[in-house]
Amino acid sequence: MDQGSVTMYSTTWCGYCRRLKSQLDREGIAYTEINIEQDPDSAAFVEKANGGNQTVPTVKVIATSGSESVMTNPSLAQVKQALAV
Repeated sequence: MDQGSVTMYSTTWCGYCRRLKSQLDREGIAYTEINIEQDPDSAAFVEKANGGNQTVPTVKVIATSGSESVMTNPSLAQVKQALAV
């Protein structure tokens, strides 16, 4: 794998999600967005990652090395750092 991947679990009403999406767009970082209100499996993933809470944005990053990390409401810098691992 030569390129990492970013998956953002979000909702339509989440301001933090909108902010992170615009930052990723500006930096040219591709991501897949999943609305947890429309996908029960992803909602369960978010709850498991956040101690039972549906906290968004929850971001799963698979780095170029293949290592995986899950972050809750990360900064753009944290996403970029996780991708570079």
